Amino acid sequence: MGTTETKVALVTGSAMGIGLACAKAFAQAGYTTVLADIKEPSEQALELKEKGFLAESYCCDVSDVQAVKEMLDWVSTRYGRLDAALNNAGIQTPQRPMAEITDEEFERTVAVDLKGVWNCMRYEIQLMLKQNEGAIVNTSSQGGVTGFPGQAAYIACKHAVIGLTRTAAIDYAAKGIRINAICPGVILTPMAEELIRRNPSLKQELLRDIPAGRMGRPEEIANAVLWLCSPQASFVDGHALLVDGAFSIH
Repeated sequence: MGTTETKVALVTGSAMGIGLACAKAFAQAGYTTVLADIKEPSEQALELKEKGFLAESYCCDVSDVQAVKEMLDWVSTRYGRLDAALNNAGIQTPQRPMAEITDEEFERTVAVDLKGVWNCMRYEIQLMLKQNEGAIVNTSSQGGVTGFPGQAAYIACKHAVIGLTRTAAIDYAAKGIRINAICPGVILTPMAEELIRRNPSLKQELLRDIPAGRMGRPEEIANAVLWLCSPQASFVDGHALLVDGAFSIH
């Protein structure tokens, strides 16, 4: 089994947006960071390495339980430990009313957004139990505590992620493993920028419902995730942290 003197972090869905911002934050904080995505984020990891940070890339479809097991086996063999994990990989359902979402769309959303988190947590926890410590953060959404039109399958999964987080936190709190969820609001990711480019009026519609008066930045989610995984959050466990500019309480 390999060993490393630095802490090790794994970030799924790290090719772009929030996941990439979080991977960069872990690397900048001194973690050896594994960037994982369904298409290997090798260029993103290389960019971090060229800046002097410790980073590796890995190709994994989180909906495939065997692929996830192999990824965590690889982490264990290569580094000998896992200190922090952000289960961020996710997809959105096509925007339409609940009864119009197809079985295939529902099942694919559940496979990635819920079962993917389940798969990753299972093997992350098994590795962390060997070292009697670790921190896991699961990406939910402001939609994990509210509703949102036209996204029934996605929102159902994000609610379920919070329930899974809370229950697993109870299961492993005494084992030194903390498990929390992050609930991002409307964040200015490349995906959001593209949607706004196609529909310029969308930005005003979004801002209307955010008391903070602006969209969030991926780095602001990364700061929250990094804190949840840090010793400063040592008694924070089973919490779903909203980072949404007060949207959900408006």
